[in-house]
Amino acid sequence: MEHRIIEISTEFIKLDSLLKFAGIAAVGGEAKFMVTSGAVLVNGEVCTMRGKKIRSGDIVTIPCDSIELEVRGA
Repeated sequence: MEHRIIEISTEFIKLDSLLKFAGIAAVGGEAKFMVTSGAVLVNGEVCTMRGKKIRSGDIVTIPCDSIELEVRGA
């Protein structure tokens, strides 16, 4: 599994925005579909809330792409 560290400069980033920021999703619609279809895990649990606030220390996993994003920042 590929592990990436994503640096943010704010208190949080919304899940769908994180997927776009990290280059996992090309457009917002793709990010929305990934999240609402249950293809994204936040801290090991399926998350279907595209507006979920992701904060420093959270781990976002996309199992079908074998990608793990570790968020660090403010």
